[in-house]
Amino acid sequence: MSVFAAIWRRHGTAAAAAAVIAVGLSLVVLLAGGGERVRTTPVEPAARYSQDAPNVVVVMTDDQALDTMRAMPHTRHLLGRKGVTFRNAVVSFPLCCPSRATFLTGQYAHNHRVLDNSAPRGGYERLEAEHTLPVWLSRSGYRTGFVGKFLNGYGESGGGRDREVPPGWSDWYGLPSAAKRRPFNFQLNENGKLVDYGDSERDYKTQVLADKATSFIDERARSKRPFFLWVSTSAPHVDYGPAEKSARNPEPAPRDHGRFEGREPPRRKSVDEKDVSDKPRFIRSRSRLRTAQREEIEKVYVSQLESLIAVDRLVKQVVGALRRQGELERTVVMFTSDNGFLRGQHRLDSGKASPYEEAIRVPLLVRGPGFPEGERAGRLVGNVDLAPTILDLADAKPDLAVDGRSMLPFEREIDDRRGEVLLEVYERDHGRFVGLRTRRYVYAEYDGRDTEMYDLKRDPEQLESVHADARYADVRARLADRLSQLRRCAGEACR
Repeated sequence: MSVFAAIWRRHGTAAAAAAVIAVGLSLVVLLAGGGERVRTTPVEPAARYSQDAPNVVVVMTDDQALDTMRAMPHTRHLLGRKGVTFRNAVVSFPLCCPSRATFLTGQYAHNHRVLDNSAPRGGYERLEAEHTLPVWLSRSGYRTGFVGKFLNGYGESGGGRDREVPPGWSDWYGLPSAAKRRPFNFQLNENGKLVDYGDSERDYKTQVLADKATSFIDERARSKRPFFLWVSTSAPHVDYGPAEKSARNPEPAPRDHGRFEGREPPRRKSVDEKDVSDKPRFIRSRSRLRTAQREEIEKVYVSQLESLIAVDRLVKQVVGALRRQGELERTVVMFTSDNGFLRGQHRLDSGKASPYEEAIRVPLLVRGPGFPEGERAGRLVGNVDLAPTILDLADAKPDLAVDGRSMLPFEREIDDRRGEVLLEVYERDHGRFVGLRTRRYVYAEYDGRDTEMYDLKRDPEQLESVHADARYADVRARLADRLSQLRRCAGEACR
């Protein structure tokens, strides 16, 4: 089947026609030997653009629990105090690759179909990159830049794929799959050329990404054309393999080693939870945490805090470059993470693919045109809303139906316009579920067997599921009915 026929079957005639027209922007070739896809670099952005359109910069971390923002004072000041801190931001699929696909498409996972971190149901090859945010912004005249970790599996299939530049990106500084696992001694795909970095302090990966981001800003600011920049760090995700310069994992920059020595994770009743009889069977089958697990949790916590210090400097460096170039006041800067991270909650010593708050809640701080200064917003927003917001800012149009909604205009009287965010976790060995997160409740159904429901107002640590509590029968029925409507929703029906 041709790629255009596949697009027609999934998106309809209009999308297939758009794909034909967009062949000048991005070409997909099916090679006769093995069917491997090869993407070519897109041409220059559209000639026509609005000089009033704002720049957009997104800094995204990897596996950042909300409580680790304590390590990022510059980010909290430069973005939070100067913009909006969203206290109720959640991700719909708390796993790296599906979450990033949602960011790029504005769709829930059941629509973009990236359901895991690796093939055959997930990973980079699963994403239809010809129908994503950078392509849409390019068509509206934006210069687009990417720096850092892309989707899991990018650059790992051989045959020169580590030098590939996905569609829509004017400037590309992407980490091939193996490189994202190392804090030093890695390669970076710089617009199709692999560049080696060594083991000096300046070669620390987060610092290299910061330098690439500011270089992009310095160069693109010379033009009146608006730009979009996505900076995606590996930190604070744990590194793969032994540390290179310290016993920390993830490994912080050498200058930051020891900055949080001796700090302990917040003491919560949910950590190594005593009574899990109300939990789904994959939790009930878990033993209490062992001493070695507790010690590892504390080591990872300190390491993650220290690795985030360099990310905090990255944000400061990016904001400084925007200010130096006179672009700060016309730039929307967003900071967030692809998902949270569990550290012993409900006997889960690590991971994130669960409906628990530590996994689904993420930092989200936004400053710039359209966002008031010093606001702490309680409204519910999802990562499915980020692409629609950026499209709204850029006055750009997607070529598929997005499921999220723009966070603009930002007004108090429409603070509660999103009723819920759909939660989805597929393709996991255990704990596969669909559910809802509302302002007050979390509701999850596991493969038609187990159910969880939490009243976050009364039980913020999710210690006692009320799914069988008769006092919540009406609420459960309403949430179950709404979930049945959203399981296969698309576009407007999701909003």
